[in-house]
Amino acid sequence: MDNTFVHGIHHITAFSGDVNENLTFYTKTLGLRLVKKSVNQDAPDIYHLFFADANGSPGTDLTFFPFPNISKNKDGYGLASEVTFAIPQNSYAFWKSRLMEHDVDEFQEEMRFGEKVLSFRDPHGLRLALTELDGPKEDVVPWEKSTVPVENQIRGFHTVRLKLHTLTPTVQLMTQLMGFREVGTDGIWTRFESGKGGSVTFADLGSFPDEPKGRWGSGGIHHVAWRTKDRELEAELRKKVAAFGLQPSPIIDRFWFESVYFQEPNGILFELATDGPGFERDEKLDHLGEELILPPWLESKREQIEAALPKIH
Repeated sequence: MDNTFVHGIHHITAFSGDVNENLTFYTKTLGLRLVKKSVNQDAPDIYHLFFADANGSPGTDLTFFPFPNISKNKDGYGLASEVTFAIPQNSYAFWKSRLMEHDVDEFQEEMRFGEKVLSFRDPHGLRLALTELDGPKEDVVPWEKSTVPVENQIRGFHTVRLKLHTLTPTVQLMTQLMGFREVGTDGIWTRFESGKGGSVTFADLGSFPDEPKGRWGSGGIHHVAWRTKDRELEAELRKKVAAFGLQPSPIIDRFWFESVYFQEPNGILFELATDGPGFERDEKLDHLGEELILPPWLESKREQIEAALPKIH
């Protein structure tokens, strides 16, 4: 098998509104850990918050750019439209009760691909869902200080929904270059998996030619990052993406991982992200997310950056 294939979701990045509302929902209601408090490296007057398992493991990390005055996301094709998290076996009732108690928006129960799903929105409109695992999940570390008991904590990503205008070119990219395999259909959605398969390696693709093109905004997903093992494999896959006719960025050092960005044929922004070095590179594991962390090339501007950022309570 070609060793340049991706092996699941690395992280997903979205836009939110008020930073404190965002922080409260993901740490208090969903019980995730804030593992990195940093800034958007391309717009350092905006926070970049990373919510994940105890260690910030790849495949668990939902990140946000909080823009308090940004317009709302416009739904449509050309965007990733929903994030589904995995929850442990026998925790469905716990989460149903918890979400109802917290009055989450648009809460409903569904069946998807034979799985019971709780779908809802976060305070700024991002579509989220929870579904039970059918067994234990490796490489996810529960957080003992979470507001959610260890036995019920979110176990990273399960899948992500991608809304497309035309399936064929994106399916060709993902299956021929990235190593995805079709594993099932459910109505208008087709599920693909990568790497070893199973939860966190899934992507659900649907065709929506009658909808308008979507537009980024608060409550919307900015990009989906796929895992690559190291820089060498990432570089090789980047060459294949370029040969496919797309326009990948150079490899960009994000300090905790290295990244390549490109728009897939329907316009969704994809990222290739290496598994390492990881979030412990500049913080001790016990203190992840406690201080504002800047990559070394922004450290000289710390005073200016901190003055521009809203206060986190």
